[in-house]
Amino acid sequence: MSASDPIAVMIVDDQAMIRQGLAYIISSQDDLRVVAEARDGDEAVTKACTCNPDVILMDIRMPGRHGIAATRAILAAGSAARVVLLTTFDDEQNVFDGIRAGAVGYLLKDADAADLLEAIRAAARGEAVYRTPTAARVVARALSASVVEPEASHATPPREATPLATYSDGEIESLTEREVEVLQQMAYGKRNTEIATVLCVSEGTVKTHVHRILQKLGVEDRTQAVILAIRLGLVD
Repeated sequence: MSASDPIAVMIVDDQAMIRQGLAYIISSQDDLRVVAEARDGDEAVTKACTCNPDVILMDIRMPGRHGIAATRAILAAGSAARVVLLTTFDDEQNVFDGIRAGAVGYLLKDADAADLLEAIRAAARGEAVYRTPTAARVVARALSASVVEPEASHATPPREATPLATYSDGEIESLTEREVEVLQQMAYGKRNTEIATVLCVSEGTVKTHVHRILQKLGVEDRTQAVILAIRLGLVD
């Protein structure tokens, strides 16, 4: 997709009226276009491979293959689509399972049209879109932690950011054992001072570890690091 191309969207939902309503809202925007609709997870997997959407709005609870399983299959097949789970249920387990499957977002069906459209655009930009109350508790709790301070010297420029959905278990191998421990504590919502206490190190050392974690993983902030930790199974 070039900067001038409309964002290609696929809608997956077992209810025709939901699909039609979403398609109407999306098609009203000059920078968005609906390229496919699917009634269930199996049809979504097939169409994702042939229609090459940029963003997929994926219902979770559907007959047959559910949305999280379909997300996993679509991304495993090599699709570059960014999946936003669209659901009625603000459930913590769904958030965890969706992140682990590779979804970049979680949005409730009662969101207003403006929120839906912004979520699609944000997902297309590669941003995480976890904005429900439960999702916020799961992935944004780390935002209250201290700001990461870059090292005054010996700082290595961060590598180009990698879309979160493309990470695999092998990505964690670049982290040291201590950095993995710090990342786990970040994912549990611990502040730098709390991490320092748990690991028996200074707060300055924790800040250095956090800075290096963000650099090595090519993520921009703690929230993306937390999402990655969940996706890699570091958080139960």
